[in-house]
Amino acid sequence: MCGRYTLFTPTDDLEARFDADFGDREPSYNCAPGQSLPVITDETPSEATRMEWGLTPSWAGESFDLINARAETVREKRSFADAFERRRCLVPADGFYEWVGGSGSDGDSNASGKTPYRVAFEDDRPFAMAGIYERWEPPTPETTQTGLGAFGGGSGDGGDGDDGADDDSDVVETFSIVTTEPNDIVADLHHRMAVILDPDAGEEETWLRGDPDEAATLLDPYPSDEMTAHPVSTRVNSPSVDAPDLIEPVAGD
Repeated sequence: MCGRYTLFTPTDDLEARFDADFGDREPSYNCAPGQSLPVITDETPSEATRMEWGLTPSWAGESFDLINARAETVREKRSFADAFERRRCLVPADGFYEWVGGSGSDGDSNASGKTPYRVAFEDDRPFAMAGIYERWEPPTPETTQTGLGAFGGGSGDGGDGDDGADDDSDVVETFSIVTTEPNDIVADLHHRMAVILDPDAGEEETWLRGDPDEAATLLDPYPSDEMTAHPVSTRVNSPSVDAPDLIEPVAGD
């Protein structure tokens, strides 16, 4: 799975790498679910859009917070299928964390005794993980009352007097990271890894703008030749901790 990642690459370097404006941002050494993080979509490819990590389908009556989507079923599961067909995005990162050993289920960063590892390219270069995104509007008392507009409870057409009918301020944009089988490096840590797209092979462009059949061919593990992994401090277990020393190697068990 992919439950935490890093994005501390300087903004100028990120903008040159993805040819997109990332605006005002702080480096993050512990990107966590629920946070608002930059992604790149085909709708606005020249500007990174901040979305909440943890996808909620547009039809959901409550927040789902689906942080990962399995490559094998992303086209089939109702929660992900429409987003895969229509709303794919790039999730910029420069590393991700996995947890090994101890008690609890695999990938549970809160399980006692687990050792966190950071996985990245040897040169710490930024990369794009394959993502999908959705737009979700939290239900309100008005929308949960059946037939309210039809029975005169509201204007129904967004005209004068309709408080916020045309206001997108309540719309929440969320994303999920697609995962696949692990490469040789990650296999020692976890049985899943994020899909990393190869820019030199045009995979980022295909993921954003290709048809679904083309995009589906990209969901394989990235080769491990240029990647590395090392244990890091258990301080990364807490999403509230975000500091440069989180990525520094520590002595393993």
